[in-house]
Amino acid sequence: MRLIVDSGSTKADWIAIDENGKVLFTAQTLGLNPEILENHEVIERLNDRFDILQNKNEVTHLFFYGAGCGTDKMKITLSRAFQDYFKNAIISVEEDTYAAVYATTPKGEKAIVSILGTGSNCSYFDGKELHQKVQSLGYIVMDDCSGNVFGKELIRKYYFNKMPKELATDFEKEYNLEPDFIKNKLYKDTNPNAYLATFAKFLIKHKDHELCRKIILKGMKSFVKNYIKQFENCKEVPVHFVGSIAFYLKDELKETFEKYDLQLGTVLRRPIDGLIAYHVANK
Repeated sequence: MRLIVDSGSTKADWIAIDENGKVLFTAQTLGLNPEILENHEVIERLNDRFDILQNKNEVTHLFFYGAGCGTDKMKITLSRAFQDYFKNAIISVEEDTYAAVYATTPKGEKAIVSILGTGSNCSYFDGKELHQKVQSLGYIVMDDCSGNVFGKELIRKYYFNKMPKELATDFEKEYNLEPDFIKNKLYKDTNPNAYLATFAKFLIKHKDHELCRKIILKGMKSFVKNYIKQFENCKEVPVHFVGSIAFYLKDELKETFEKYDLQLGTVLRRPIDGLIAYHVANK
């Protein structure tokens, strides 16, 4: 049994397949970002899914692609937790960008591949290897155009009284905006970045409102300038995207790319289906 996992900070999609690529079961857990979670929290999240717990000794290979796995230290940390749990499996841990590459980019082709979900990142794929110009420092100072950054922006607009009354009224109906509740979520609960990203649903729902549109286009402009334009050949290759923010704001991405004369390539909400095809072809 092979397990293929695509994990963001908010959630992780799991698919178990046999040697021929037949799906044995699918599951979803909370995200498994090693920059945020301790190993015991990772194990707790695995144990919460009975189908994973029940089959853990049957797993021969685990292919994990996750947010927060961009450094050797984080890869090793998470690999150790998985090896203790899936005792009979060969473990492979890679950053989530590799999942995006394998799902969107034909074998051997060059592309810029980006993730816009709870967090964000951007890499250049030369047909064989990934190259990054910007080292992520996490959601507090980076993650341009991500769900958590959009969430912070909406909360700030609300608390600085810069949100129009009709929009603020809708905002209050959908979220608990009590200061103590928000601060508890940000400073005491796990996954504060995932909590912030929940506000992005409101932004997408009201994306045609002038304020929301400004926030969205500002975020995309920042992502293009700070990430995509770091690569000298950015206008010569397609730019692929994976993630809910990119998927639900595809029209705004098109608009931004036309302004900067960039080629918008494939935009997927989740890379997991493409990963199945990749691993069957490369078993």
